[in-house]
Amino acid sequence: MTDAADPSPRPRVPADGPAGPPAFRERVLPGPGGWLTAPAFAAVLAVALWPASPPLGVAVGVLAAVAGLAALWWTSPVVAVHDGTFRAGRAAIPVALLGPATTLDAPGMRTELGPRLDARAYVCLRAWARTGVLVPLEDPQDPTPYWLVSTRRPHDLARVLDAAR
Repeated sequence: MTDAADPSPRPRVPADGPAGPPAFRERVLPGPGGWLTAPAFAAVLAVALWPASPPLGVAVGVLAAVAGLAALWWTSPVVAVHDGTFRAGRAAIPVALLGPATTLDAPGMRTELGPRLDARAYVCLRAWARTGVLVPLEDPQDPTPYWLVSTRRPHDLARVLDAAR
């Protein structure tokens, strides 16, 4: 049974089936340097406001630190393979529509993001994760040639994607 509003020929993932643990899940979080930027910026704000009002400087500094750390968490995409679906950030695709995954080290990611990048590709990139995977799409109706996804565990993700296909 297909949904009349969705002309896509992609297979549907059952919404009410039993859900097990994901075969792969990673939130692509910043490294230690990235986490230190939010409190450092908050400290600069606190020091800048200190001469005007010490309590205001402390309050703004604490608020900025909490907001910065929360923003880093919420803007870090989740990469997962679960119940036959590959998710990278907000996008998802059935693994049956994917080709074999290629792992990329830091120089490989730079090459794929630079001179070899196809403008039609879906890119889920975080600069703090220098490695990733390139996964071709084998859906002739999808103009997207491949997904380029940042991950700190490219070999694990490629193995899980290939096994799920």
